Amino acid sequence: MSDPQNRHNHEGPVFNAAVSHAQFAWNNENVTQNQQDNSTVAPGYEALAALVTDLLRQLPRAGLTDRDREDTEAAANEVLATITRPDDPEPGRVRRAVTALKGALAPVATGVVAGTAVGAQEWARAAIEGLTGLV
Repeated sequence: MSDPQNRHNHEGPVFNAAVSHAQFAWNNENVTQNQQDNSTVAPGYEALAALVTDLLRQLPRAGLTDRDREDTEAAANEVLATITRPDDPEPGRVRRAVTALKGALAPVATGVVAGTAVGAQEWARAAIEGLTGLV
């Protein structure tokens, strides 16, 4: 009997842990991918979800550095995760998530972040004001 041989496939991605909600395009030139998240927003948080979703949509045009964009995106996604949980969101957790998002936007709103796109400072201020009015 021969020993089992290890087979290494280096022609595609390899996952060594659970992966969910991921999309990959491999060895192709043009790709269009779409993904829907049909999470239900907790009652009373619909306006917050709409504002944060719109903020995420506009974020790539803000001209942030990759690090600042990633931090802001992570904070925005945390807000959405908090208000789309199966159980009722804890108001304290929502406030903390929104505060983190406002904190990520603050350097843009105050002009501390260099190299942002024209209008990004006003956009960030408006987003912070909108977030403040909803929580």
